[in-house]
Amino acid sequence: MKQELVNVLAGNAFVLSDAQGDMEVEPYAPIGLFSFDTRFLSHWVLTVDGERLHSLSRDELAYFETRFVLVPGAASHYVDADVSVIRHRSLDDSLNERITVLNHSAEPAEFTVRMEIGSDFADTAEILRPAPRRPVVTADPANRQLRICYERGRFSRETLVSSTAPVEVDRQGMTFRIRVDPDGQWHTDLHIAMIIHGAGGRDLRSSLDSHRRHVRQDMREDLARWFDHAPQLIAERGSLMSAYRQALTDLASLRYTPLSYNERVPVGGLPWAMALYGRDAIITCLATLPFTPELTPATLHLLALLQGGRLDDYHDEEPGKILTELRYGEQAAFGEQPTAPYYGAADTTPLFVILLDEYERWTGDVDLVRELRHPARMALDWLDEYGDSTGDGYLRYQPRNTVNGLANQTWRNSPGAIVDRNAVEPPYPRATCELQGYAYDAKVRGARLAREIWGDPGYADRLEAEAARLRDRFNRDFWLPHRGYYALALTPDGEPVDALTSHLGHLLWSGIVEPERADAVAAHLSGPELFTGWGVRTYATGQRPYNPVGPHHGAVWPSDNALVAAGLRRYGYDAEAAQVVAGIFAVAETLGGSVPEVIAGYPRDVTKYPVQLPAAGRPQSWASGGLLMLLATMLGLRPCGDNLLVNPCVPDGYGRIELLDVPGRWGRADSYGRDRTTGRRVRVGGATGERRITG
Repeated sequence: MKQELVNVLAGNAFVLSDAQGDMEVEPYAPIGLFSFDTRFLSHWVLTVDGERLHSLSRDELAYFETRFVLVPGAASHYVDADVSVIRHRSLDDSLNERITVLNHSAEPAEFTVRMEIGSDFADTAEILRPAPRRPVVTADPANRQLRICYERGRFSRETLVSSTAPVEVDRQGMTFRIRVDPDGQWHTDLHIAMIIHGAGGRDLRSSLDSHRRHVRQDMREDLARWFDHAPQLIAERGSLMSAYRQALTDLASLRYTPLSYNERVPVGGLPWAMALYGRDAIITCLATLPFTPELTPATLHLLALLQGGRLDDYHDEEPGKILTELRYGEQAAFGEQPTAPYYGAADTTPLFVILLDEYERWTGDVDLVRELRHPARMALDWLDEYGDSTGDGYLRYQPRNTVNGLANQTWRNSPGAIVDRNAVEPPYPRATCELQGYAYDAKVRGARLAREIWGDPGYADRLEAEAARLRDRFNRDFWLPHRGYYALALTPDGEPVDALTSHLGHLLWSGIVEPERADAVAAHLSGPELFTGWGVRTYATGQRPYNPVGPHHGAVWPSDNALVAAGLRRYGYDAEAAQVVAGIFAVAETLGGSVPEVIAGYPRDVTKYPVQLPAAGRPQSWASGGLLMLLATMLGLRPCGDNLLVNPCVPDGYGRIELLDVPGRWGRADSYGRDRTTGRRVRVGGATGERRITG
């Protein structure tokens, strides 16, 4: 049975080790110390008198800090151990590890403590098959340091390990020969600096003195401020409060400051997506506006700064396009992967406009909307100039990079994810249904911004007319009357791709669905072909490609379900939305800890327990954000001018829920709700006071 993997993380830096805290290269997992897409430690193994250590316990102190209690020898030795070891590990822009050796005997004892150290400087993109490298290793006993350097042209990375205690240093590690008094202890602090030379003028070398003393306290204070600024949840259901707090913790842990930038934005998530992903960041921000709106301005600014400005086939870049991914590893630096940055997505650009509008609705920050007028208009122009590649009025995608670009440029971006119910892939360029919903929504929202903030009513009229034509055309061409749902996509010739998928919920969320068809759409989303009991599957049963463990062919994603539930509520399907909310929160409550990015799509009455997929990330920003969006959907939170509207639809068995100090243009407001078994109570707050509605 595979051993548990333990992580600590801070922004886009993370450590993944075994249950003892050791790190050894593993072909199927990113074991080691990583930052900015490079592995700075690939080997970090502690021994005492030549013996490996075994875990007695581990304490998760915070997302950036953990503690291992260890003893030498096999399990049978535990009760007799005369020596134990504590490893206290914390991470910020450097790794800090305090090693404490305790002598439990009545006599003085001498020990040889050894830390084996190595780095392969592997790129996260190649972890499964790291390329051979020849780092330069320098042992510096006089300064108690081991330096490991790697250079390739302008790409330079360095790992610097230092000790506070006297130590013998060689090219493979550090050796401490110590004497410990009876019932005494010995310790050393190891500091691992991750140095990126010339990164936008920044040297990421950490201070070896004051920084090390103060960083943990600073991070604890930052986390406390994060919780203080977020609304307070009070619920009769204790597991709901635990899931809420964990989601906030995950979001705090997944904030990072990109190189050549000075504000924190969300990364995708651990372990494979510890970088900026445009789609993940936008959806995370959309999901968290009622809770942590401070994530959004930095994200919008950065995405606008990196907005496409030219035609570049290799990077799938086009003027006005919003990026998909930004990496800093060696393969990105030398163009071996197109990720510095990569623009292979058709949905990020309309979602950028949607986020800008939604942020202003919640916060009233018209200054940001005015500041980003040009990027927003470029994004709206892209929809028609480059997104509509066949001239039929639909947003489509076709990879410019046919070597190592993404074949599918939507959130279902795995190969073979876009297929009909008989597993036939449509030709390019592909017009998936949710892209049309996003484009419609972006034009409607862009029109509002143009009329109310940019002072351009002519442009607003044009966008509204285009949105209306798109909605009419979509409801004519995508609707499958014999099946009662919208096609997954259209081919270039206008032939429907007739798969039944969770994309129907995205269509409701965008508002492109005609009201008279919403009944049929909601029935499919809540029916057994799509709804598992845990949530809505990506791909319905009864179709050839269906696979409950296929991420895009039948699995369940919390982020996807957050949009589905919000869409159901938008069209008034409160009971169906509550069913989705209850299912995803049941996943979080049953598994405990961070909600996984995706679970298998088995029926709940078959497995009785959410089945996690091995490749699922945890924590993930849009999964944790999805929980918050589901909570907001449950409470029916919606901005309306300077007021917060609250219209609860709480699942049965949840009891009373209070969300206090919801931030927005009204200042701070409270909301209350009860489940349908006990009635409900609602409070609506506004800038000019508050009014109460009881129902």
